[in-house]
Amino acid sequence: MLALVIRRILATIPVMAIVAIIVFSLLYLTPGDPAAVLAGEQASIEDINRLRSTLGLDQPFLVRFSQWIGGVFQGDLGISIFSQRPVMELIVQRLEPTIALTIASLFIAVTIAVPLGVIAAWRAGGLIDRMAMSFAVLGFSIPVFVLSYILIAVVSVDLKLLPVQGYVPIAYGIGPFLEHLILPALSLGIINAALIARITRTTMLEILNQDYIRAARAKGLSVRRVLIRHALKNAAIPIVTVIGISFALLISGVVVTETVFNIPGLGRLTVDAILRRDYPVIQGVILVFSATYVVVNLLIDLSYSLFDPRIKY
Repeated sequence: MLALVIRRILATIPVMAIVAIIVFSLLYLTPGDPAAVLAGEQASIEDINRLRSTLGLDQPFLVRFSQWIGGVFQGDLGISIFSQRPVMELIVQRLEPTIALTIASLFIAVTIAVPLGVIAAWRAGGLIDRMAMSFAVLGFSIPVFVLSYILIAVVSVDLKLLPVQGYVPIAYGIGPFLEHLILPALSLGIINAALIARITRTTMLEILNQDYIRAARAKGLSVRRVLIRHALKNAAIPIVTVIGISFALLISGVVVTETVFNIPGLGRLTVDAILRRDYPVIQGVILVFSATYVVVNLLIDLSYSLFDPRIKY
């Protein structure tokens, strides 16, 4: 097991190296002179040159990249151009809303999708199956910001049940925290539940046609025991894999959702940094998102042995 973990970690090094190079190159891929864009239209040539020197744009690419990557290894992602504060400090301050939203959305997605996919497979071709697949198609078709505005209009504006936007830290109480988290979590959770439900149904259909499932039915086992203990357990690996893919979709959806609901998380920080062309912040957030995605997929890979005894590490 330890050898596998070491191999997997070593395999992520080239991936993160490529990501780091691409992220750092964003400044060079931006059309025009970044210093001129940041300085504004009224800036003089001296102001632009001074800003270029401050940002280190007058140095060769390899020199700047080596300095930046050296700082990354020390936990230093640079200084924000707009706020003049360390990027790592800004990211740490915005972590709680993003983590809370991601966990809540994933919980909602799995809670809805897995039972729905299992029941749809068990009643394949029936009314429940058709309704579940209609839900999946609808989830794929609706953009997350459209669903967010629909929920805001119905739940917040018309029914006045939940706040329209904003975020309350958990330290201020569970009640206010959940009140502000439910709508954005539902927006992301429902969208991602569509993919998980579809994969769960497809995998369960294949498992339910196996001989050992027929044998379990012939023994007179209850439907619940057949579905959960025999079928779902053996269908877990594809489902766990698609949950990992959903996590990647959540990362991209968080940016939009936090903007719609005015949540001060990493997604909102990214949007604000893009609008201000605050390149150190953009680079830092993208690097953190990429590293998180790699770590989550590593954990999912290592979890396969828990669901399939044939897999030995």
